[in-house]
Amino acid sequence: MKRKLPLIITFCVGIIIIISEFIPHKPFGQISGELEIWFLIISGFAILLGQLSLLKVNFLKIKFKQKNWPFFVVTLVSFAIMVTVGIFWGTESNHGILGNGEGVASLIGSKPFDYLFNNVYQHLSATMFSLLAFFIASAAYRAFIARTVESNLLLIAAVLVMLGNTSLGSFLTGWLPQSLSFLHLPNIAEFIMKYPNTAGQRAIMIGAGLGLIGSSLRIILGIERSYLGGE
Repeated sequence: MKRKLPLIITFCVGIIIIISEFIPHKPFGQISGELEIWFLIISGFAILLGQLSLLKVNFLKIKFKQKNWPFFVVTLVSFAIMVTVGIFWGTESNHGILGNGEGVASLIGSKPFDYLFNNVYQHLSATMFSLLAFFIASAAYRAFIARTVESNLLLIAAVLVMLGNTSLGSFLTGWLPQSLSFLHLPNIAEFIMKYPNTAGQRAIMIGAGLGLIGSSLRIILGIERSYLGGE
């Protein structure tokens, strides 16, 4: 019963949500709204559970001195600092236990939580995404190596789009008459981005949507049971 009850609840909730999308009338619309509220409540508990799991996992790695354990110390210290300043002085739009922290805000220019978020977290995020640019360039280089017909098409399209979005592209084809404007590199780049690229993106989205539907049906019908813990 411990396994069957969650499956029954999942099935019933999933069916009600699906029906409410096609029949948005009483009682389905009202039930769906209540279920969405319950989802928000459960999400709050899930966040708390995730925080406890974060503390437990990092503490165990520090305790047993696993590889790169000092980084896990930094994680726990950062977590404790952000939670502490958020509880005591709040955020930009919320009060804390000690009020708005006018004294601290006048000293550093903003509340401690917002100061750390804007001056530490955002800079670290920008650094991380800057490093990702090098990995993207490396992956693009490997993808553009002309080995197959598909890679040749990708290489040609990429070169045309890049040239079409630079002044060099306009310079190379700007001498062509207006009757051959469709051969201008900026127009070719615009055509590729507007039609083949859009069609490819829509095909990917349709495939992702079908995959999502399939995964949802597996969960609703009880075929996928990984959320029960190990099945």
